[in-house]
Amino acid sequence: MRRHRTAAGILLAVGALLTGGLAASGNATAATHTPKAAARTVSAADQRVAGGFWTAERMRSATPLDLALTSEALKSLRTPKPTGRTATVAPTAFPQPGGAWTGGGAVVKTSGRVFFTFQGRTASCSGNAVTSQNASTVITAGHCVKYQGSWHTNWVFVPAYNNGNAPYGQWTAAKTLTTPQWEAGEDINYDVGAAVVAPLNGQKLTSVVGAQGIQFNGGYNKPMYAFGFPAASPYDGTKLIYCSGNSSKDFLFSNDHGLSCNMTGGSSGGPWFTGFSESAGTGLQVSVNSFGYVFLPNRMFGPYFGSEVQALYNKAQSS
Repeated sequence: MRRHRTAAGILLAVGALLTGGLAASGNATAATHTPKAAARTVSAADQRVAGGFWTAERMRSATPLDLALTSEALKSLRTPKPTGRTATVAPTAFPQPGGAWTGGGAVVKTSGRVFFTFQGRTASCSGNAVTSQNASTVITAGHCVKYQGSWHTNWVFVPAYNNGNAPYGQWTAAKTLTTPQWEAGEDINYDVGAAVVAPLNGQKLTSVVGAQGIQFNGGYNKPMYAFGFPAASPYDGTKLIYCSGNSSKDFLFSNDHGLSCNMTGGSSGGPWFTGFSESAGTGLQVSVNSFGYVFLPNRMFGPYFGSEVQALYNKAQSS
């Protein structure tokens, strides 16, 4: 999750409206012509490097992307952090502002941690495997594939991550993609990314871990479940955490979904589901963890999956 800044306050994440880092567009509807998604193809040599890079220790020590900001505008600020110990709750608790998922089901395998190198340091986000033509597509946040003009390197997806362990392997990106709006101007309304991962041991991703459905233009104000691997206090990145509740449209500066949720840095890119079955652990993905307002603690926001995100998904699944 990122903390996002605006002229009315500070939004700590991967940029700022005050400094032009993020542009909160007032129009989230599809244009007559949908621009093509931006993409980076990873060479076979770089894939081999990434495949051997992520030791258990490197995964444990990777820091959430949003914790690295040191701009002058942030020095006098303090990002609100939820207090108390990480809760372990029954999965039937609804609404749930943040607790360890104990319900099992498909989401345990389809969701995972994302690791990459950013500006010379190891960093982490979250992601989710979705149904796709190539059986190899992961959806995450835009800032989890590209930020500040640079595509991340050594990018891998670790489904069902467990405290340095990768029970279903590390899946290296053969291609990473994002929306043209995020690529061009880091527009917070389009903070969505994707990765097409290479086969591992002769198998494709979703044949190993399964996949969640995905939905576009599904509307606002629905019951939602959000998942991720927050790694900033009070969480430590070792567990799959979830929030649940009735979502609403952001009434402040974006066209995003909002949900009561105390997940912290590292959860960025984790999936939001509608129509989620607690018993099966399945749903339709309609957003990702993206950002939170500093002046509105314990609330998460995620971009609306409209036609632009659908175009991104189509390009990824056909790669």
